[in-house]
Amino acid sequence: MTDVIIAGGGPTGMMLAAELRLHGVDVLVLEKETQPNEQVRSLGLHVRSIEILDQRGLLERFLEYGKQYPGGGRFAGIDTPWPEHLDTAHAYILGIPQPVTDRLLAEHAAELGADIRRGSELVGLSQDADGVTVDLAEAGSKTGSLGKQVRARYLVGCDGGRSTVRKLLGDGFPGEPAKVEWLRGEMEVTTPPEELAAIVAEVRKTHKGFGVGPAGNGLYGVVVPAEKVTEDSTVPPTLDEVKRQLRAFAGTDFGVHSPRWLSRFGDATRQAERYRVGRVFLAGDAAHVHPPLGGQGLNLGIQDAFNLGWKLAAEINGWAPVDLLDSYHSERHPVGADVLNNTRAQSELMSTEPGSQAVRRLVTELMDFEVVSRYLMEKVTAIGIRYDFGDGHELLGKRLRDVGLGSGRLYEQMHRGRGLLLDRTGGLSVGGWADRVDSVDDADAELGAPAVLLRPDGHVAWAGDDQAGLDTQLSRWFGAPVG
Repeated sequence: MTDVIIAGGGPTGMMLAAELRLHGVDVLVLEKETQPNEQVRSLGLHVRSIEILDQRGLLERFLEYGKQYPGGGRFAGIDTPWPEHLDTAHAYILGIPQPVTDRLLAEHAAELGADIRRGSELVGLSQDADGVTVDLAEAGSKTGSLGKQVRARYLVGCDGGRSTVRKLLGDGFPGEPAKVEWLRGEMEVTTPPEELAAIVAEVRKTHKGFGVGPAGNGLYGVVVPAEKVTEDSTVPPTLDEVKRQLRAFAGTDFGVHSPRWLSRFGDATRQAERYRVGRVFLAGDAAHVHPPLGGQGLNLGIQDAFNLGWKLAAEINGWAPVDLLDSYHSERHPVGADVLNNTRAQSELMSTEPGSQAVRRLVTELMDFEVVSRYLMEKVTAIGIRYDFGDGHELLGKRLRDVGLGSGRLYEQMHRGRGLLLDRTGGLSVGGWADRVDSVDDADAELGAPAVLLRPDGHVAWAGDDQAGLDTQLSRWFGAPVG
């Protein structure tokens, strides 16, 4: 029996595998595809995901392959400059194609010792008081499980919006079906770049869901509204269908040819009722699907994994408080619901209907006010998240931005995925929790409090200056002390 099986080898699954391996947890990742997916379903990473990479010492390798866009953000296609003094050391969007993100996270998980098996598909599961049994099929098999089974103490479904794990659990997935669909792909064009850019700019004045632009290697990324919503969105469109829709919206098909890949996506909006069912968890698109507005989907999944990883590791390693695993649902379900809410709002603002356009003009005016722009950008970038840890200091429940320390930077102290006490008083101690919580004394640290206790995911679990209060929160989040 292994410790954790992760169904799905995308960015959520690989991030989770790496987080578990930081704590010595045995991990088996099952990915039904035999080769990495080359479709560019996401184009970049938002601030909170960039911070997460920095907290684990991964950011430099991502910066090597990405491009920083520090100018500002976007809500429903409405551009807005970054608010002044945004609460982060990383006030930029990192442009990086999803296949590169997938590869870098998979390499990280493998370096830490995760067992990654491609061509293995989960087709059945059952759970009991001691663990979860998973039935497997080889990639492309038409004969069921073939008698292959693996067993683990826990299972996490990171297997996408059509999650087999979620369906086998019978977990509810309420929401709205797709009302609009888009076609997308990467292909070559014959229209000269200057002419193409001018046509696209004109179309986007009224159709924000339209786009044709350079994707590298002589290819162009294409996104165009479909004629209608298909019954089966897994069936890719034909090149002729893409050409037809391009002509319908732009008056030309730009001479598109030789597609590298084609796919379709819709604006279905749904969320799993339960992120935990016994010994089985859901994360990423398996737990929530929504329109790709604001580029939040991949980021949301990485952040789910970052929240769940250390908690599941704590349970397996025997020191988790009794309700720690349940806090995954109570913290992340509201965050997912909020993303669904803001993408619904963005969808309405993208509509070409007169009423929606009137609201869009009003929102555009409101975003000129810094307080509105800040609120929306903190929401889209996920740095405004504050978990409900009860009453207390204004920092409680928030993630802490990277700050300078006498020994370097805060995020450099978090690479091991442990808890961290930052103490400006010099008089506090983690005592019997030193096996899972590090401590740094730094009188000059800019914390906004005499001392703070950070969870492994960087959120503030306590702020103050008294040892008794610190000990209470150490017990709450890190279990019983040793000795």
